[in-house]
Amino acid sequence: MEETPAAARSGIVYLVGSGPGNLELLTLRAARLIGEADAIVYDHLVADGVLDLARSDAEQIYVGKESSNHSLPQNELNLLLVRLARAGKQVVRLKGGDPFIFGRGGEEIETLVDSGIRFEVVPGVTAAAGCAAYAGIPLTHREHAQSVAFATGHLKDGTVNLDWPSLARPRQTVVFYMGVGGLAEICRQLIAHGLPANHPAAVVHSGTTVRQRVVTADLATLAARVEIAGITAPALIIVGTVVRLQAKLAWFHPT
Repeated sequence: MEETPAAARSGIVYLVGSGPGNLELLTLRAARLIGEADAIVYDHLVADGVLDLARSDAEQIYVGKESSNHSLPQNELNLLLVRLARAGKQVVRLKGGDPFIFGRGGEEIETLVDSGIRFEVVPGVTAAAGCAAYAGIPLTHREHAQSVAFATGHLKDGTVNLDWPSLARPRQTVVFYMGVGGLAEICRQLIAHGLPANHPAAVVHSGTTVRQRVVTADLATLAARVEIAGITAPALIIVGTVVRLQAKLAWFHPT
């Protein structure tokens, strides 16, 4: 029997950001919705302990996406959310960081809108803000940076063909998400487009968690230092003279 419009509207999907990795940075609304959900569809970057907040009878579906390893293609994931909502479930689509900052949240709710599914977006602390704060790197500072740019280090076609002239401007902080695999090329392009080779830069691995590690260097040497340190994803790249403040301002020392 064909579903009625009322049936299609019986469920709801909440796109929930779980923050940068530290459970205590989860918002109160996010925690409440996770505890009430009938079904939770979650990524691999969800903060440790978040799923422990769920009901014991809640359905938990892993759809994690890592570089070149997607457990469920995006189109199928979008349709999964529709099916769960049409079954009358209260669904939490749980993402690391914030759903609308390189989290594909826009793509997912486009499908929900087209399918007549109710939804709500619950913002989360994005990795740039959380990891920079825990690393002791202010994203802005009157003596260093008057603007901040967020960029993806991994485009949909697998390249890093970005707007390098705008990213290489002085007196700004640039944060690259999902870029550690292309770190050497990112540094090379920033130098080629005008930033000095000794321009400060850092990589923050597993920021805000007990596994956090911070490597600071300059554009000429950062990639080599990160390789020596054995740092892999998840990691965030921060470029800008604000990185010079890290040694002085670092306050979080995981043990």
